[in-house]
Formats: sequence, C-alpha cells, structure tokens
Amino acid sequence: MKEHIFLASPHMSEEGYEQAYIKEAFDTNWIAPLGKNVTEFEKEMAEKLGAGAAVALSAGTAAIHMALKAVGAGQGDLVFCQDLTFSATANPILYEKAVPVFIDSNRKTWNMDPGALRKAFEKYGAVGKRPRAVIVVHLYGLCAQIEEIAEICREYQVPLIEDAAESLGTTCHGKYTGTFGDYGIISFNGNKIITSSGGGMLLVNTPDAPERAAKALYWATQAREPARWYQHTEIGYNYRMSNIVAGIGRGQLRVLDRRIEKKRYIFAYYQEHLGRLAGLSFMPMQEGARSNCWLSCIQLEDACPVKPLDIMKALEEDDVESRPIWKPMHLQPVFAQYDFIPSRDLPGAGGLVPGKESLRVIDEEMGADDSIGGQLFCHGVCLPSDTKMTDVDLERICGVIKSLWQGKRVE
Repeated sequence: MKEHIFLASPHMSEEGYEQAYIKEAFDTNWIAPLGKNVTEFEKEMAEKLGAGAAVALSAGTAAIHMALKAVGAGQGDLVFCQDLTFSATANPILYEKAVPVFIDSNRKTWNMDPGALRKAFEKYGAVGKRPRAVIVVHLYGLCAQIEEIAEICREYQVPLIEDAAESLGTTCHGKYTGTFGDYGIISFNGNKIITSSGGGMLLVNTPDAPERAAKALYWATQAREPARWYQHTEIGYNYRMSNIVAGIGRGQLRVLDRRIEKKRYIFAYYQEHLGRLAGLSFMPMQEGARSNCWLSCIQLEDACPVKPLDIMKALEEDDVESRPIWKPMHLQPVFAQYDFIPSRDLPGAGGLVPGKESLRVIDEEMGADDSIGGQLFCHGVCLPSDTKMTDVDLERICGVIKSLWQGKRVE
C-alpha cells in the first residue's frame, strides 16, 4: 500500500528539542499554565519577530479575541474584516457582539484589497461611522499589501490587527508579518508551519506594548485581581497556554527557518513540474515579500479541461490530502446578514475569471459568486505541503495531477 500523504502535519525537530523542554517541565513539576517555558516562549518569539511583547494563549482564535477586547470592540461596533479567510478570523467579532463588515480580496495578493478597504471607510464615514478595528489576513503565508493597509488605518486612526496565523516567518521588505499592525496573531495549530499541538500567541506592537500585553494576560487568566482571595471586577477567560504546550513551541521555534525553507522548496518543486500545464497558475508572490509558503495553492482557469474537484478526487483516490481554497465569509450562512465590500470593479483588483458557463455550474455546486474571493475559492486547490514529504512523494503527487491533463483520469 502507498503511504498516506498529509496536506500539512506536525513535524517535530530531528534533534528532539521539544522533548528536552517538556522533560524539564515534568522534572520541575511545572505542568499547569505557569512556568519557564511559557515566559521564555513569549520572550523568544517577540525577539525573533521584533514584536513589542507577546502573550502565549490557548489558540490563535483566543489571540484575536484578546486583540478585539484590547481595541475596545463591543456591542454594535463595526469591525472591517478580510472576507477570504477561515472563520476563526471572524468568529471573535461576534464573541464581543460587534458587527463584521467583510472586505474582498484582490488577485495580486489573494488578501484584502486596499481599494475595497478605503471604499468601506468612505461608505461608513458618509453616515458618521468608523470601525473599531481592521483585521487583515496573510492567507496561506502570502503577505497582504500590509504597508498600504497600515497607512490607510493610520489615516483613519483605526487600530490594525494582523491575522498572521498562516504566515509565521513571512516578511515584507525584511519585516515579519504580525508586527506591522497594533496587534498580531500567530497560530500553533497542528497543521501550521510550526506547532505546539495547539495554541497561539498575541503580538503587541504599540508604544505601550508591555502594559497592553499585561492587560491581555489579565483577561486570559480569568481576570483575577491581585488579592489574597479570588476577586474579579471584569469578565475573564481561560486562555493561557500550558507550560507543556509552550515547551513544544520553544523546540519548534528553533527549526522555524528550516521549515520555511522546506515549504518554499515544495512550492518551487510544484512550479517546476506543474507550471506548464494549460490553464493552471500558482498563488502570487508579491515583490518585496518573502512568503513562508505554508500551503502551495493553485488556480484553474475556466477554460481548463481539468476542474478543482477533479484534482482533489484524483489525489484522494491515491491517498493524498488536498482541499479547496477557503470559502469567503460573506458566502457562509452564519455571516449572510452582514455587509460585504466587493473589489471586482476596483482598479488592480483583478476582475472576473472569464467563462460564464463554468461559473454558473460552480455557483450551483459550491455557492460561489463573482467576487474576487468567490472566484479564488471556486477555482482553487491547496496542494499537499507537508514538510516531511520527500521528492518521491512530490513526484507521485505531480504524476497524479499531470495524468489528468493527459486525459487518463478525467471523467
């Protein structure tokens, strides 16, 4: 039997760094959400990325939630949020009973279109409203037009939150994603470029970063007051990372650069071996940015004889994992009532993929529309990007995909 190939799975260090940190935690009996590993992981991550401060939490979602609380998002407040993303980006907006406004992507980056963001500011500014925050995502490790987006947020004096859950190690002009905004978010979920088996981290980049980080830590530890007895004046949350989980994260951080190089190698391999297939293109690499290539993703033109589902089914038959591009938030039933700012008619957004007949069929099957994010979703595939893959594995994957163009597996 052929070995199963994962989309992306945990990859512990060959040197056993993680086990050494975990052993120390056991030997010293620091198992709970306190201990050297937690504080050192925060310190090491902040130093690695150049962040003002960091708070280790139970999930990236928890970090987004704490960032929203930090900017004061509450009932009825607007939050401008990238539309093409995983729902964990948007869910915390509703935790605080705020109101999301979803901003479309462009083809240049697959991330939030700055023109659509400005359009949202103008639309709501005309009726005297301003958002509490903007949440931008660096999807699949692709850097958003973060400098331009940050400048727009400064112009309107609105805090910027970067969801860098998928982009740890990605840089823009030498600066790490997650450090451009007031707050940054990292995820250590099992499929991320490094993992702690779960967990996340809040990065704070404001001038008063230590104070803001301390406040987030206060909320994340049940908002317990410094009294002899249990005293609470605010609602808190059980969001702190454990010392064991942090130990895994510390070991993983030591091999982050190695994992980035392997991810980039995988993307380059796909480009070399699949780049000549008619109607197939790859996720964009923005000038001045260096992506961690967390997942290698492709797009198929409408005229392409092979459809995304053909690729996913063929790989599945060969015991290989793949998946669609994220389905945009404005197309999700749970967010259907909220406003959406499209970018398709704006300069530089990228316009429509031609081929109305193909689009009509995909609409019926997947619920896509003619937004940029909707088109990226229904025309895209995330290819296996596991850092434990060998060239033999990559050759096998490419062979399955190329056979579709040769007509061997298309129904």
